Amino acid sequence: MGVACAAGPAKAVKDQVWGIASSFDIYDCDPATIRDADRIRDFVAKLCELIEMKRFGETQVVHFGEDEKVAGFSMVQLIETSLISAHFANLTNTVYLDVFSCKPYDIQIVERFAVDFFQGSHCIIHTSYRY
Repeated sequence: MGVACAAGPAKAVKDQVWGIASSFDIYDCDPATIRDADRIRDFVAKLCELIEMKRFGETQVVHFGEDEKVAGFSMVQLIETSLISAHFANLTNTVYLDVFSCKPYDIQIVERFAVDFFQGSHCIIHTSYRY
């Protein structure tokens, strides 16, 4: 799957981080799923439930990009503890998902769920702990 993350929510609590910012680049996703605004909204609702994040307001899903290189849906979901966002690149069938929260969450759970949901082949993760 993706890059193993040595630290999880327990480390975040122990180190008293202010927040966790993770980027998930998910490759070779199912083209139909990443081009369906309702499926993207469904993903957000299920992800927030899975990692116990309270959504604030409606999920915004808007199609952007006159240039085919960047064309695709962008998604934003405010959560009580910060923000979940993503861009879905049509040209490469790649999902660029970002989760930022001051409430600790399990990065590997997000990775497994997102890769499975979008039927990706693999995922690269970048995580920053904010102090």
